[in-house]
Amino acid sequence: MRLPWPLPALLVWLAAWLLYWAALRLRLDPLPAMLLASALGLAASALLRSRWRRALMALGFPLSLALSDAAMLPAWAWLLPLAALLALYPVHAWRDAPLFPTPAQALAGLAQRAPLPPGSALLDAGCGLGHGLRALHEAYPQARLEGVEWSRPLAWLCRLRCPFARVHRGDMWALDWSGYRLVYLFQRPEIMGRVAAKAQGDMAPGSWIASLVFELPGHACDARLETVPGRPLWLYRLPLRAATNETT
Repeated sequence: MRLPWPLPALLVWLAAWLLYWAALRLRLDPLPAMLLASALGLAASALLRSRWRRALMALGFPLSLALSDAAMLPAWAWLLPLAALLALYPVHAWRDAPLFPTPAQALAGLAQRAPLPPGSALLDAGCGLGHGLRALHEAYPQARLEGVEWSRPLAWLCRLRCPFARVHRGDMWALDWSGYRLVYLFQRPEIMGRVAAKAQGDMAPGSWIASLVFELPGHACDARLETVPGRPLWLYRLPLRAATNETT
């Protein structure tokens, strides 16, 4: 059951405070105790889609600790939670989608609508924690799966969660897409025009773009699946075709 906002943040902040006091009771120094409790909020924030909610959840405990004067820490210590947040969600990555997890079953039926030969190379562009890679692995168990993720911590965690895939730490825009038979994305609507241009420039005829939720503007899709309500999957086969405005 999905909890209404801000209840998840309140529960995580409470858990962080309990962890902090437990660490102090175990005679841990205040600084490592703060870092341990802050890490809990940072890890929990990775489960949220909105970057503002992620920031609130991750920074809630250290900010409340600072305002409470419960810990006598040097001034520079308060920069550590912010540095950890920026490491997990670099500013560069915020121009794309910081973390949009692919819902379970969102790619069900993809292999039937976009059949690919065994051993085909597939890319999850902006793979985050690997939810999309896992869904692709279920759809194409014999494919060669790769992911690219700008955030170094997320790329590392994705490698742990998806040992069946090769995960690159890097810029999805700088990566050459020409070797992939299918590129999957769950990004933001304002960058989908750039996705279309890169796919047209890089990808071979007959390859596929699969975009969850957001369409490629100005282009006609070849198929649309919606196994998760409110999460349509748009399929485009290269070369892309211009959308036509039909009137009846």
